[in-house]
Amino acid sequence: MPEARVSPRERLVLNAIIDLYIATGEPVASQAVAHYFANREGLSSATLRNVMATLGEVGLLEQPHTSSGRVPTAAAFRYYVEQITQAGRTGMMAGAAARDGGDPPLSEARRGQIEESFSGVTSSDEYLERTSHVLALISRGLGVALASSTAGQVLEHIHFSRLTTGRVLAVLVTQAGAVQDRVLVVDRQMTAVELETAASYLNENFRGWPIERIRAEVARRMEMEREAYRQLLTSVEELCSKGALASDEAGPTIYMEGMANLISAEQDREHLRQMLLALEAKQRLVELLNAYVDGRQQEVRVVVGLDEASPAMQDLVLIGAPARLGDANLGTVAVIAPTRIQYQEMIQAVSYIARLSGRILDAPTA
Repeated sequence: MPEARVSPRERLVLNAIIDLYIATGEPVASQAVAHYFANREGLSSATLRNVMATLGEVGLLEQPHTSSGRVPTAAAFRYYVEQITQAGRTGMMAGAAARDGGDPPLSEARRGQIEESFSGVTSSDEYLERTSHVLALISRGLGVALASSTAGQVLEHIHFSRLTTGRVLAVLVTQAGAVQDRVLVVDRQMTAVELETAASYLNENFRGWPIERIRAEVARRMEMEREAYRQLLTSVEELCSKGALASDEAGPTIYMEGMANLISAEQDREHLRQMLLALEAKQRLVELLNAYVDGRQQEVRVVVGLDEASPAMQDLVLIGAPARLGDANLGTVAVIAPTRIQYQEMIQAVSYIARLSGRILDAPTA
């Protein structure tokens, strides 16, 4: 890794260049770096030019044109993020944050804005949908929230109600707070009493069970129970077989907001077209979030350069974290944005919003 050879002085200069590039979006010249330090570090213009040349040789800076300044590479941003995450336990980044007085990356005003934005949220679906909006707003990138699938989720409550002939509405609530509505097409007309009895049976016998296990257990019990009990189980088994407890075949729900932010930030129209095609492919986004964000962990994951997912996404960064309610995984919350993003603030914001799920949805305590 070239960044392993960066000296303390080179790290100081590199951080300054990244700060300036994030702020302006323009290649950074040595004069701008000198002005940034204002002679506080005793770095002359000649010294700065030599340091910048060295950083270019190890692959951390590049020069778009011979007469222009330097811009950070993806490797430079990864190195920058590594410093932030290592210093994250104390809430400040070594070097740059110390020079600025070590203010917390996520201000009280920002925390207040986030909390106000989640006012009135009462379900996991509302929380995830609101998350995509809030993250798009504060990042000026793409806010993404991916709901976890029913696999691994636990039944809290189920309710059936008759709609029309041959159609039943199933409302499934998990212990993570997710509410899922499904319209079931059944082979025979079921009375309101049958539906109420079937729901009561499932709620009384299977509350706290993993959802994917319940249908198999109902089928097993049908083979064992006496004939007098079979009519009830027949109704329960049919409702389950029609999808009352099935995973969503269309895949997990994903909320996205802020695509216009990426459009306004991208000048190359062909690159923009390819990038939008990649981001609009729902399955690819689901795979991207599942590949990079581990629902079993609580840490924020930062991935600079998403070219492994698509070459058109090489200049984008993913900042994501799992949202949990007690021991259950609600899903993933994330920002996808250009590499010119305020890393410290967005890492803290994603982490804060991910943890907020437990408070606003009233997570059970151990």
